[in-house]
Amino acid sequence: MDLDDMNIKIMRNTLYKAYLEDFYRFCQKLGGATAEIMSDLLAFEADRRAVNITITCCLCFPSFNLCFLGWFVLLWKNALLINPSLISYRMERVRCLTRKEIYEEEVKKNCLAFEQQFHYVVFFAYMRLREQEIRNLMWISECVAQHQKSRVHDSVVFIF
Repeated sequence: MDLDDMNIKIMRNTLYKAYLEDFYRFCQKLGGATAEIMSDLLAFEADRRAVNITITCCLCFPSFNLCFLGWFVLLWKNALLINPSLISYRMERVRCLTRKEIYEEEVKKNCLAFEQQFHYVVFFAYMRLREQEIRNLMWISECVAQHQKSRVHDSVVFIF
């Protein structure tokens, strides 16, 4: 197999899919509040990845081709044949389409993990919130480096 950028992305997405599915099964085995809360967080992550991959695929299609929408509909129908659970796709999870709104939704879900007791989700949520802090710092440093201090609040997602 040729290890070009596309194959690496496919490999990365396939590995991440396997990781999410294995981690989901592990959380289900734990049961209780951990399974309940992690199911929601992992489903949100899976939905976000599915939407990002679908949008990325659509961006790869030439806009001048006559069957642009037709191919997208065909791809979606084939995805439904492969994974019928997409039919019950919860649209409220995908109502936010901007990157900032998706991150804000993720932060809300991770903050909710701290409202229950006696589960392991707080460790996962803590790490995800730390990742958001790092994204915030990266955005702020990029704005400062590019002399765009007025845009700092455009993508900063506030935690707590």
